[in-house]
Amino acid sequence: MATSEARRREHKSVAGEIVRGRKVILREKRTSDGRNDYAWRLDQELARLDATVPIRLSLDEFATLYQDELRHPSPRRRRFAIDTLVGKHIGNCMYYEIDQRRKQAELGIMIGDKRYWSHGYGADAVESLLCHIFETTDLRRIYLYTLDWNIRAQKCFRKCGFKERQRVARDGHSFVLMDITREEWERRTDCSEEAPSLEGEPA
Repeated sequence: MATSEARRREHKSVAGEIVRGRKVILREKRTSDGRNDYAWRLDQELARLDATVPIRLSLDEFATLYQDELRHPSPRRRRFAIDTLVGKHIGNCMYYEIDQRRKQAELGIMIGDKRYWSHGYGADAVESLLCHIFETTDLRRIYLYTLDWNIRAQKCFRKCGFKERQRVARDGHSFVLMDITREEWERRTDCSEEAPSLEGEPA
């Protein structure tokens, strides 16, 4: 199996690089990401895909909270920027609700720059994040929720190895709960494989 660490060693690492996929680099978040993150949080379409509403904070208010999060990250959450291979910030991904007793966490992703939808960047980020999680932690299960009408995202997550487990109602929305276990990932994965296309599934 070609590991994400092996792939990264084949290339010159960028600052804060965590894992390198075929199309994207996942790296640590930076202060300079804030303006993109703020713009994406204002976007109505992205908010709808995330079953939420656009934020109502000013840029200064958002920046204060953003800096505080960077300085004092939660031990139950790991958040990364998604860059193209040439260093353009196009989205974010994370695993959170980390439960060390149950050895599980929830996965979230957002490709905020819509010019990169439908070209496989989101799916490569999901595959790369799974490689990072299962290669560097002892977590045994990764799960996610996606809106029941987002068939396109569900299809892609299935191609990435996730399986539908149940339907869940939360906050007036209907979600599909999907997950992948370490054993399932190990049976199917090659971290050098090309990932399928994922279009606009935000965290």
